[in-house]
Amino acid sequence: MKLVAVTSCPTGIAHSQMAAENLEQTAEEQGHDIKVEVQGAMGAENELSDSDIEAADAAIIASDTSVSQDRFSGVPLIDGTVKDAVNDAEGMIADAVKAADGDTPARETDVGSSEASAGPDQQRRRGGDRSKSLVARLKRLFS
Repeated sequence: MKLVAVTSCPTGIAHSQMAAENLEQTAEEQGHDIKVEVQGAMGAENELSDSDIEAADAAIIASDTSVSQDRFSGVPLIDGTVKDAVNDAEGMIADAVKAADGDTPARETDVGSSEASAGPDQQRRRGGDRSKSLVARLKRLFS
């Protein structure tokens, strides 16, 4: 499966880079192709092209800042925080795969919508279901 992602942190690039590396490593382990754009206080690295986004089966935004979602129009989108990508990249990628397969009610962006609408995605952005991250940590501990 082909995925694209954006990680963005307001304070610098270290957290964004950690999130990007975790998403890349996890996707590779699961046999997915992923390209991650890293945004920080100094700008963007490894920017996604329009053709990258058009070829993607799903997109992941792991951000603690506002990221324009206009360019992801028509692509199933998973929204979370940088912390989600650092601590539970496996869960974010699983959600993206489900969204691409149509197994979850992931939202597709509409042209002109730059902010996330209220709903399940917003719950995840605010911390959401903390049991998911606990289960992920326990799985890593016992594996």
